[in-house]
Amino acid sequence: MIEQDTIRLLRECDSGVKMGVSSIDEVLDYTRSELLKRSLVDCKIKHEQLSGDIEKQLCRFRDQGKEPSPVVKGMSWIKTNAMLAMDQSDQTIAELITDGCNMGVKSLSRYLNQYQAADERAKDIAKKLIAQEEQLCAQMRPYL
Repeated sequence: MIEQDTIRLLRECDSGVKMGVSSIDEVLDYTRSELLKRSLVDCKIKHEQLSGDIEKQLCRFRDQGKEPSPVVKGMSWIKTNAMLAMDQSDQTIAELITDGCNMGVKSLSRYLNQYQAADERAKDIAKKLIAQEEQLCAQMRPYL
């Protein structure tokens, strides 16, 4: 049970971190404020570092990880491009990132509760990812 919950939680973290990096990449070129861009790039770097930790942990279990759902990724892409087509402001970017962070925190919190038997390393990774998402969300508030 511990091993299965650990793998499942790590897979969800893997999918979440990939989704976060992809979302940041989609809006970076539209960012006007250097401070906003720096916040996004810093978060992306932290996510990529955490992705390396996730990959190492999944390797212990000989697991390949998990890609974000194509449907979820597609819906995110459509929403991002539709909103940016109407308004390419930093406010729009902050709204998109805030929505994404909130969805990530919600999902990861649900998975932490669902996979309670996961080992402490996997739980720590999930908590770090949640903290990164919450921090980025807070950094978006001045642009809303």
